[in-house]
Order: sequence, then structure tokens, then C-alpha cells
Amino acid sequence: MTDEELAALDKEVKKLKRIASEWASQLHDLVEDRLPAAYHEIPGISQSTYDACKAWADASAKLAAAQKGLPA
Repeated sequence: MTDEELAALDKEVKKLKRIASEWASQLHDLVEDRLPAAYHEIPGISQSTYDACKAWADASAKLAAAQKGLPA
């Protein structure tokens, strides 16, 4: 992987971490401010938070492997 590709992947990991943090914040706000009345929002926000965290974890693993020179 070239230096440019590594830099692009690192940028993508940072972007995905920001997105995961934003979803986590929404989940936190739901718990802190709107439950129990907004219980119907739990599945959607939870799934979106999970998906965002999974995307970040997958990209982070790919970056770590690339930095060690391992195949993705």
C-alpha cells in the first residue's frame, strides 16, 4: 500500500470514528433526555450506532494491517 493510500485510509478511519461518535451521542441523548417516552426510537438509533461502530472497527483493522504490511 502506498503512502497516499495509507493516508487516505487513515482519513477514512477518522471520518468513520467521528460518525460513530455522532451516533453514540444520539443514543446517549435518547437515554438521557427522551426515554421512556421515545422508546420506539431505540431499535433504529441502536442499529445505526452499531453499524457505524462496526464500519469504524473494520476500517481500523484494515489500517492496522496495512501499517504492518499485512494483506487486507
